[in-house]
Amino acid sequence: MTLVMGMDQHRAQISAEWIDTITGEISRARIAPADRMTVRKFLARFDGAELEVALEATTGWRFLVEEIQRVGAEAHLAEPAETSGLKGKKQRAKTDWADARHLRELLLIGRLPESWIAPAHLLDLRARVRCRHTLVHQRTEWQQRMHAVLYHHGVPHARKLLTLANRERIAALKLPAAAREQLTIATEMIDAIEIQVGPVDLALRAIARTQPGCRTLIDQIYGIGPLTSVTILAELGDTRRFQNSRDAVHYSGWTSPFANPINGAPPGISPGKDHPRCAGRSTRRRKPRVARAAPTARTTNSSPRGSAATARASRSHASS
Repeated sequence: MTLVMGMDQHRAQISAEWIDTITGEISRARIAPADRMTVRKFLARFDGAELEVALEATTGWRFLVEEIQRVGAEAHLAEPAETSGLKGKKQRAKTDWADARHLRELLLIGRLPESWIAPAHLLDLRARVRCRHTLVHQRTEWQQRMHAVLYHHGVPHARKLLTLANRERIAALKLPAAAREQLTIATEMIDAIEIQVGPVDLALRAIARTQPGCRTLIDQIYGIGPLTSVTILAELGDTRRFQNSRDAVHYSGWTSPFANPINGAPPGISPGKDHPRCAGRSTRRRKPRVARAAPTARTTNSSPRGSAATARASRSHASS
């Protein structure tokens, strides 16, 4: 590599610093506004050059990687938390130039903690899956608001509030105007979300029916349906980048490292420890209490020094 660059991107501007590894010359540039056309114009000068660019996997990285690859350069996506941890414990002034220099230096010495850059079709699928997740989560929040309003006014609890029978029951209740308004808004918001969720569900289910990996997950693992299989595909991507299945499970965050036997330790027991653990607490076995005999009489100071001092005090008192 001839040129090594670090980029620190923000919505308003992008700071770039690069070094020519042959001459040692360091250059800087600030790209504003931080949009695709301005970045394309800036990178045009590096078209055909041996350029490697490091940037953090924060908002806006996708179009930057696309433009970097467009000029034939190699993009390196850094994991933000690990990259920040490599700065050390010493507190320094945090500036955009300092962040860009930090990325450039890590890439130059081969210590950049890189993230996998997924292909475009997988990024699009991941965006659709996460959008559906957001919509479903918002729908659940509105249902919880409805439950809270009804319980606040003493209405008996009922499941599946959005069924036709429960909607008619809620409409017939005698409630204050404010509560009725809250329920009406919640119902309309849920209906609007349902309109958006429906087509996304159909599209994701169609992908699950045709994608070989999704079909394998559905057929071989009990409990995984079309939507879950598509979510696994979108989030894990190419599983060949994992060394073993355990790495893939830990990457997904589905289980603790101590949930399965490791190094011969039984399930639920940390290697090198002899007590099980559960979420958030340690279930150590308490040490047995040693029974102590109750004192039968009041004890006095039995040390030789204390006895001698008491005797001298008694003699002096008698002589006086």
